[in-house]
Amino acid sequence: MRLVTKPVGKPDAGKPHVRFDERGEETERATSASPRLSSTLLKRQKNDTTDAEAICEAVTRPNMRFVPTKTVEQQSCLMLHRARHLFIRQQTAVINSIRAYLAEFGIVAPVGRRGVEQLLEVVADTADRRLPEAARACLAALGSQLRALKVQILEFDRRIIAWHRSSATSKRLDAIPGVGPALATALVASVADANAFRSGRDFSAWVGLVPKQNSSGGKDKLGSISKQGDRYLRSLFTAGALAVIRYAKIHGTGHRPWLTSLLARRPTKVAAIALANKLARMAWAMMARSERYKEPAALRA
Repeated sequence: MRLVTKPVGKPDAGKPHVRFDERGEETERATSASPRLSSTLLKRQKNDTTDAEAICEAVTRPNMRFVPTKTVEQQSCLMLHRARHLFIRQQTAVINSIRAYLAEFGIVAPVGRRGVEQLLEVVADTADRRLPEAARACLAALGSQLRALKVQILEFDRRIIAWHRSSATSKRLDAIPGVGPALATALVASVADANAFRSGRDFSAWVGLVPKQNSSGGKDKLGSISKQGDRYLRSLFTAGALAVIRYAKIHGTGHRPWLTSLLARRPTKVAAIALANKLARMAWAMMARSERYKEPAALRA
């Protein structure tokens, strides 16, 4: 759902996103609202008339949330991430196919990259009589596809790094422990205006890292995380938190008292979600206030 207003004058803070034509002149402002928020006002049957009525009623609500339209640069960076993620899924599918087909002939290898390379060496060895020629031809084609996918993924990694180096906000976010160039660029590209969120808790809820509530009668009941948000950002935050925990277990957690006490009473993956929630709030604060990362006093000591 998109709302478009007439051409306006000088942009102000908190106003909808401004669009420009080829000459650089301001033409219109546009904001987007989630269709899920207006669907609650939909009456009975779904058709164009009732949809329009629900949208008109939803936009007049004082608590309706609007999202500024992303820029062309942000959309292009998100396309880089989506295409890279698609190729990674295809790479996983090809690797699983190679392993499964070779397992039919009793040829297995350890888990990991080296195991896949060992299997491809078996496929390339024409002296190995365990594989029929028809099966070898199919597996060779899958190996060629796997190598091509790896080349494409490396090219997308290079482009994401280049975009990261050209963005000041992305470079500031990279200083947060557990936030690398991939997550930093994804955040800058996904969040058009960090001030659209009232707090870090709202931003973390948008990502889907806060507990799901089932409260009633003044009693707070919190369950697992809601997972109501950007799945890609949530996976990157979780992976970054697990990397921080892995590093802390190897080099000691004495300089991180909060993480030390959390790992002492909770499983690793539960602690990783809590740390991911904390990282999301830190990232929002840095984007909304244009600040740099400040190390805790324990780390400085």
